[in-house]
Amino acid sequence: MARRLSPLGVGLLVVAAVLLSLAAVLWAPQMVYPPLTDHELIQVSDGEKRIELQQVQSQLQKDLRGQLLQFLGGLVVLAGAVAGWRQLRLAHEGQVTERFTRAIDQLGSNSLDVRIGGLYALERVARNSPSDRPTVTYVLAGFIRQHAPWLVGAADGPRHPSLDVDPRTPWLTNRAPDVQIAAHILGRRPPHAEEAALYLSRVDLRHCRLTRARLAGSNLRHANLARTWMPEVDLRNARLFNADLRQTNMRDARLTYADLRNAHLQHADLRSARLHGADLRGTNLDQARLDGADLTAVRTDESTVWPVT
Repeated sequence: MARRLSPLGVGLLVVAAVLLSLAAVLWAPQMVYPPLTDHELIQVSDGEKRIELQQVQSQLQKDLRGQLLQFLGGLVVLAGAVAGWRQLRLAHEGQVTERFTRAIDQLGSNSLDVRIGGLYALERVARNSPSDRPTVTYVLAGFIRQHAPWLVGAADGPRHPSLDVDPRTPWLTNRAPDVQIAAHILGRRPPHAEEAALYLSRVDLRHCRLTRARLAGSNLRHANLARTWMPEVDLRNARLFNADLRQTNMRDARLTYADLRNAHLQHADLRSARLHGADLRGTNLDQARLDGADLTAVRTDESTVWPVT
């Protein structure tokens, strides 16, 4: 890891640079255009000619010195601009760090309004600082897992899937507005090359709104997404093993190569959905709407349940 110079070291470098610059201005013109020697002047018999030659030589040195001064002046201006830009960048990084820390503190508040403010603050951090987007995504996913768990497999966990889909379950916006907002933010986040797959396994997002959400490659294994409203959602290559997707609206959804093994899609709206290459082994599609859906190259087995036509 590169070590930063101490203030003393930086000062010594500046002093050395100034001395070298002065030496260049003073001596370089004389080295490039050295004064005429006595021997060379004696060769010129005309006195006025000798004086003219000396003046020309002096003018050449003066012109070169002026050019060097202009060049050094430009370097000083450039160095000042670089230093100013560096200070602005450091100030910006400090502001981003402060906002990020404050937003994380807000997420732990007992006040719903404060938590919502922290979520939107994190979204602003991700928008203004692309390098922090993977961290913000990780924090938001963790927030959803903590505040909306669906503890499949735990000793006191819920039955998965439940016997029935309760139509009286309120929209997530009303039931847990902070979780809905976190899901919205994740669904509209810009892509980032260094971001890991979104991990939302075993979460309770029943009756959530995720229209056109960008969730490609997400891990939603064993999640409860019953009655979720997500037309045009992007779930390409998503892992939806044993997910509860009953009565979901996934019209025009992109589900190419999604892992939907043992998923529960009874009464789901999959009209015009793109399911090319999806794994439907053990998937229950009883009474699902598949009008216009692309089912080319899907993987199925004898346990796949298709809607009765």
